[in-house]
Amino acid sequence: MRSRKSKDLLLETKNIVKRFPKVLANDNINIKLFKGEILSLLGENGAGKSTLMNILYGLYKPTSGTFLLEGEEVEFSSPKEAIRRGLGMVHQHFMLVETLTVTENIILGNEPGKADFIDYKRAREEVLVISERYNLSIDPDAKIETLSVGLQQKVEILKALYRKAKILILDEPTAVLTPHEVEKLFTVIRKLRDSGVSVIIITHKLEEVKAISDRVYILRRGEVVGERKTSKVTKKELANLMVGRDVVLTVHKEKKEITAEPIFSIKNISVKDAQGLMALKDISIDVRPGEIVGIAGVDGNGQSELSEAIMGLRSLEEGNILYGNEDIEHLSTRERRRRKISSVSADRQRYGLILPMQITENLVLGDHDEPPFSKGINLSLDTIHSYSEKLVEDFDVRTPGVDVTAGTLSGGNQQKVVLAREFSRDPKFLLVSQPTRGLDVGAIEYIHSQILKMRDKNSAILLISLELEEIFSLSDRILVLYEGEIVKELIPEETTDKEVGFFMTGGKAKE
Repeated sequence: MRSRKSKDLLLETKNIVKRFPKVLANDNINIKLFKGEILSLLGENGAGKSTLMNILYGLYKPTSGTFLLEGEEVEFSSPKEAIRRGLGMVHQHFMLVETLTVTENIILGNEPGKADFIDYKRAREEVLVISERYNLSIDPDAKIETLSVGLQQKVEILKALYRKAKILILDEPTAVLTPHEVEKLFTVIRKLRDSGVSVIIITHKLEEVKAISDRVYILRRGEVVGERKTSKVTKKELANLMVGRDVVLTVHKEKKEITAEPIFSIKNISVKDAQGLMALKDISIDVRPGEIVGIAGVDGNGQSELSEAIMGLRSLEEGNILYGNEDIEHLSTRERRRRKISSVSADRQRYGLILPMQITENLVLGDHDEPPFSKGINLSLDTIHSYSEKLVEDFDVRTPGVDVTAGTLSGGNQQKVVLAREFSRDPKFLLVSQPTRGLDVGAIEYIHSQILKMRDKNSAILLISLELEEIFSLSDRILVLYEGEIVKELIPEETTDKEVGFFMTGGKAKE
């Protein structure tokens, strides 16, 4: 890394504190950003990373503390002020108008021209010049709704560069990208750095920090607990600083022979989406006891429809779903659960939990009217309470008690409640969708270990995940889903993430 001098100092925060009701989000944060530098902010969910960046970008006001931009003390009351001073931010959820073109989105709110006249031709030319300068090639006339996630992200970056950003903040920039798209994004970020733009990346991904940043600050519970040159720190050291304890980064999965007949089979099913379009086209999947089959794919290629069809929430147009030798297509979700089929949904807050209900109530959902949790029409409250306390201990749910509502828990602990409920039912077949979405390295380590325990108990597991590292770590076989079809089956030990990413984006193997 290049040596840094005080004259290269672009941005500095001094003792930034941000308090919310009952939460100290930032506690005396001091960081520095230099010109032409890629800086990572690494930390668990709730560590205060995004809060700090939202203060810089004018979305929040600090409770106390200041920050300096090129030596001048500044405080922005809105993003518009931050943009005017050279800050740009690409949020995790893009801020684009889908029905407008690339150019229209980029110039929105900053249109060239006079009075009521927008000089669209000039704007389009500027967009082309900037996109060529930073290798962000894109069709300036394409509608946003026609673009892939990776291209939409390019538009967000171009929006910031069009406004002459000297500092670009990227919030979880690789969350929804394929490996190939990540590589292309990193190439763009390096090009930005080399041209003098400073980049701040908010992330909880260790690989990302090592691959792209010059320097990293590690945040834990609102405080900076370390600063490191990325080239001189290991992933293990970063993980330990993030979590505050030793973290096992490598999943130890025993190789085993899987010879039994499938306990769960999908046979040539086709399923329509909510708009009546075919979302799954003639797909077949077998899952055997003690086997984890991973479904890899870019989001929106039929994963949600597959999950809903398996659990009886979406009807089939064609095909069959077999559990053992029984065709279960006609069974309700409740009846499927009665047959030892469990499901961890992709959205824990919408479909996995009832947030205003207590942990005790969430842990027996679906089984609350069965012994031992009920006697006739009455709930056995003492039994439910003691059962819940045992699960909270077994699954390491961090909570002041089992009677608090699920909505008061962190994302990682909410996910542990869902896992505790579904895994404790000793399922023969287990559907697990996005089990670690939005979680940090400590929670991921724990959840992966629990999934492997279910495999060791001989559960048949279908794992749907957008995280390729997760698919590779846990799966015995990988099926690639593209535009509603299974386009490739691969063995993790015999392939690479780049090959899987190639098929995920519609690549065809050579004959």
